[in-house]
Amino acid sequence: MFVPDMKQQRIFLSFFILILSTEMLFSRPSGELVIPTEDSRAPSVVIVVGDVHGDFDGFCTILKRTGLIDEQHRWTGSKSVLVQTGDLIDRGSRSREVMELLISLEKMAKIAGGRVIPLLGNHEIMNLVGDLRYVSSEDYAHYADATSEQRRKAGYHDYAIWRASHEDMLRALQQPVFPASEEEWMAKHPSGFLEHHEAFGADGEYGIWLRNHAAIAKINDTVFVHGGIDPALMAMKLDEINARVHQEIAEFDAAKQYLISQKIVLPFFTFQEIIAAVQAADRVSERRQDVDWQAKSAIILGFNNSLSMGQDGPLWYRGYDHWTEEEGLPQVERILAAYNAKHIIVGHTVQQTARIRSRFAGRVFLIDTGMLAVYWRGGRPSALEIRDAIKFTAMYPTSEELLFEEELRAPTPAESNPFFSRPQAARIPHRPSGRLAPTRIRAA
Repeated sequence: MFVPDMKQQRIFLSFFILILSTEMLFSRPSGELVIPTEDSRAPSVVIVVGDVHGDFDGFCTILKRTGLIDEQHRWTGSKSVLVQTGDLIDRGSRSREVMELLISLEKMAKIAGGRVIPLLGNHEIMNLVGDLRYVSSEDYAHYADATSEQRRKAGYHDYAIWRASHEDMLRALQQPVFPASEEEWMAKHPSGFLEHHEAFGADGEYGIWLRNHAAIAKINDTVFVHGGIDPALMAMKLDEINARVHQEIAEFDAAKQYLISQKIVLPFFTFQEIIAAVQAADRVSERRQDVDWQAKSAIILGFNNSLSMGQDGPLWYRGYDHWTEEEGLPQVERILAAYNAKHIIVGHTVQQTARIRSRFAGRVFLIDTGMLAVYWRGGRPSALEIRDAIKFTAMYPTSEELLFEEELRAPTPAESNPFFSRPQAARIPHRPSGRLAPTRIRAA
């Protein structure tokens, strides 16, 4: 049996430490954004799906229709890229299944050479900070287990103690926000509520996953975002917008943890309850002079106007749907020029015709067609297929429609010159030079 001497042991130990240090240096730290803002690869097929809102069956239907999954929900898209523009959750009853499907597809697509890019929507942000107004009791039930009733009783016990020790704060409330009785508290915290709240927390299974998602992505010359980019944001680069959104979420998490440590809120308080507690504590306590309190309360009270939660932020903006063609075209052109792009794909705003809509000469595509038909009457699943970055086709369960196809032009003499430099190429305007396809619907 070989037994290394002391010198050999030191060599082995040094080599092991070197390997370990290298692994630590290049491993991804927890919480780092895993989806880059801009994908340098140029996939030939990109499939974009808008708001799902817990409609597991509709989501599977359109993924099978586009060839991305089979009947067993296995990835069959080869090297295709799936972009989901946010709002996987809320309203519908099967949000958890939708997330689990996408998590599994991320892994399978990577092995096959493809990619799945889920983006943040406004409803993801809402759940991360505890704004749960659109979570259904049926959805909560998917998080319940054998100990849920026991946890509910313990939760109410903690709440009753909190309420009894904060009577001065409760009297300072301008509107009643907190349950006044056990019956009311139980009604507002159905079975699975506490587990759901934990799952979306900073250390929760889905909380960690969602906090690693980007708000905006760019593939080839197309930008993908849930709501849209307000012209007022053009001064910010795409990666700066992503960084800002993630910073705001992290700051909110830290502020909430501070409030918990100060016994101002309980861990399972909703977003609305946290805001009410901070406002009340600010009126009745001596905390106004405390620097930490000022900083943390400002984050909580200002979050509704943050980039992540504000109505003009990238996850909430609706201008592309509301603008007229005349007022919107020059605005969109400026936005595209700012990001060296030709097209923007957005969800968020349901199209009343339940059809994907192309606007501003093929520069913008609005893809939310109300997949959750039990909520949006007449809605249906849909996807936008982008082929070779030039052909945009709306896909529905039983039909498809070519919306836009860019006309390829011959290179100019200057571009044909082998010495044509990248700086010169960058100065060529990136505008869609194509045609809007006539209405042409083809059955699947």
